[in-house]
Order: sequence, then structure tokens, then C-alpha cells
Amino acid sequence: MGKMQLFGAVAVMLAFYSAHAKVYFREEFLDGDAWESRWVNSKHKSDYGVLKLTAGNFYGDAEKDKGLQTSQDARFYATSARFEPFSNEGKPVVIQFTVKHEQKIDCGGGYVKVFPSDLDQTDMHGDSQYYIMFGPDICGYSTKKVHVIFNYKGKNHLIKKEIKCKDDELTHLYTLILNPDQTYIVKIDNEKVESGSLEEDWDFLPSKKIKDPEAKKPEDWDDRAKIDDADDTKPEDWDKPENIPDPDAKKPDDWDEDMDGEWEPPMIPNPEYKGEWKPKQIDNPNYKGPWVHPEIDNPEYSADSTIYKFDSVSVLGLDLWQVKSGTIFDNFLITDDVKEAEDIGNETWGVTKEPEKKMKQEQDDLKRKEEEEKNKEQGTEADDDDDEDDDDDEGDEDLDEEPKEEVDDSLSETEEEALDPKDEL
Repeated sequence: MGKMQLFGAVAVMLAFYSAHAKVYFREEFLDGDAWESRWVNSKHKSDYGVLKLTAGNFYGDAEKDKGLQTSQDARFYATSARFEPFSNEGKPVVIQFTVKHEQKIDCGGGYVKVFPSDLDQTDMHGDSQYYIMFGPDICGYSTKKVHVIFNYKGKNHLIKKEIKCKDDELTHLYTLILNPDQTYIVKIDNEKVESGSLEEDWDFLPSKKIKDPEAKKPEDWDDRAKIDDADDTKPEDWDKPENIPDPDAKKPDDWDEDMDGEWEPPMIPNPEYKGEWKPKQIDNPNYKGPWVHPEIDNPEYSADSTIYKFDSVSVLGLDLWQVKSGTIFDNFLITDDVKEAEDIGNETWGVTKEPEKKMKQEQDDLKRKEEEEKNKEQGTEADDDDDEDDDDDEGDEDLDEEPKEEVDDSLSETEEEALDPKDEL
């Protein structure tokens, strides 16, 4: 194939790719306050937290890294954006966004929800039915995971696997890929961290197999690997008391049996006590191994090749709670093209991640240096105070010559005053 033919083939492939790649929703907040015309705040509660547009305290690019930041502690947040409804039947769907917990989050959500087209955005709340919930959730030391929840036939199903999320203060890219072959991939920072099949990793359907209700373990089935040795006998000197009187104990000289009763020495552990005797174990000659309950096809199981499918995807929303605010959400993307999502992730988060990390490190270094200088100054002031105290001690030689009785009286009065309970306490 000649060069011209090769270039022509590449052009055709690119045209095919471009024609079939579909971006349903993309939000990077590059037009300032205009985002407010695209996002709708819920009015279901009167005290939802306020989201503000900012790049935060550290960033890779002051404009590109602007996103929606939670700004009030201990609040629920509820806002959403709508796009043209679509169905993911027969094609992948990719949900992607960035999260930065620059406040070093203690407890709160960092996930998004994807809703059907019939959602009333002004009334969106925690119980509003959604299609997909995806993203990090952190609370204390025990909960640091990535939620992947799908709604199937009106019921929300949580993934059975534990996917660990990032818990530092930098921006991270979260990606969920849902394929029409009923497989999925979860990526963090454009690296795969989990994958599998919908049917295996969620409880959407009943089990394919169940234990045969008619099957029972045979009565003569012996599943004991070891048994007692029938020829083993307990030694005659085995039985010893667990505790014995202390042979070194002596009755106190002031013990009065009329007043105190008959004196008995205290008990101590018996060094000759051997515990409960048990015969030694030997291999069971009748051992047949563990009995496995036979399984049969579950009559209630019915395969469903459309678990992955959602018919009218149309809204992406933030519906979450945070104790300590400061999280920034940015670079939202919903597309049917995995490569397109990866490229966009590299063009956004991928470009600013290192400058952001550098800026954060510089701020941390400066803060550490200021704290060191402050501690050094406080240490110098403390040394100066010690020197002044030493000078005062040298000038109080008369105190050293004070009669011992007067010093003792003074100390006694001070101790009594310290021990005397105050009225207000």
C-alpha cells in the first residue's frame, strides 16, 4: 500500500471515528458565571449548601481548574444539569469527572448521579430515583470507597466489590465505563482499578444454581478428618486442682479468729495443673471428606442481556452531604466513546495535575518553614525568660538564708491552700 493510500485509509478511519463518537454532556466551567444558567439548584430543602465557582487554593491552571466547590460545612448539596435524552442500548456509556478534596475531607460524598429525563430538577433529593451513582465516598478511617450503584427494575444495587478511592487533597479523575456486553471498568486517573461483569459483581438476578432441596447428606457420611484414639487413656496422676493454697502464706499476727473468722491462706495457680484431659487425635479411617450439597438450576433465574441498558439518560447531578466543605467538582463528561473520554481526561486533568501538585508542594513547604520559624522564635523567647528567672534567683540570696522553720511553715501553708477545695468548684 502506497503512502497516499495509507493516508486515505487513516482519513477514512478518523472520519468514521468522529462520526460515531458522541459526547452527550461536557462541562468544564470555562465561561465563568454562565454555568448558573445551565445548572438547576433543587428547592426540595430550604437550607441546601451553596456551590461556588473556583479553582481553589492551589491548582494547575487558574481558569481551566475552576469547578463547583462546596462552601458550607455540614450541609446537603443538590444541583443538576440537563442534556438531550439518549439510550445506551448497543453501545458503551462513559461517565467521567474530577474531584479535589482540598479541605482534606473528613466525611462526605464526592460522587455524581445520572437521572432519567422525567426528573424534576427543582425537587431533586436523596430519594429521587436515579439510573447510576458513581464516585468516591469518604467518612472517617473506615469508609474510603468508590460507589458504583445501578438501578435495576426500580431497585438500587450496590457493587459487591470494595474499590478504594483516593483520599489526598489533589485532583483525581474518576471514570466509569459500562459496556453493552454487560461488563464494566472503573478507572482512577486514567488507570484501571476494577473491572468485571454486571451479573457477577451485583445481585441483579437470582443465582443460576441453588442447592437441591431434595438432596440430603447420607446418615453414614463421616466428615470427621480426625477422631479420638480409643486406646488412649488418661494418666493416673493427671487430675490436679487448678488452684492450691499458697504454701508461703502466713496468718497475720493481728488476725483475730473471733472477729475475723478462721484464717485461710490465699489461693494461687497450681503449677502441676494440666487442664482438662482429652485423648489424642488420630486419622479417621472412615473419613469421606466434606459433603458437598448438590446444586440444580434455579427455576427462578432468567437471563437478562439488558441489565446495562438505560432508555432515557438526561440529567447529571450532585446530590450529596459533606461535613467539612471544600470539594471541587470539574470536567464532567458523558460519552459513548472510551478513547474520547481517555483523551479528554488527558487534555484536562492530565495537563494540570503536575502544576497543581507543584503549587501544593510549594505551599506546604512555605507553611512548614513559617511554622519552624515561629517555633524557633518561641523557643528563643522561652530561653530569654529562663535567663531572667536565673537573674532573679541570684538577687534573692536572702531567701536562701531564711530560717528553716519559717521555710517549712511557708511550704505547709502553700500545700494547704492548694489542697483546700475552692467554693466555686
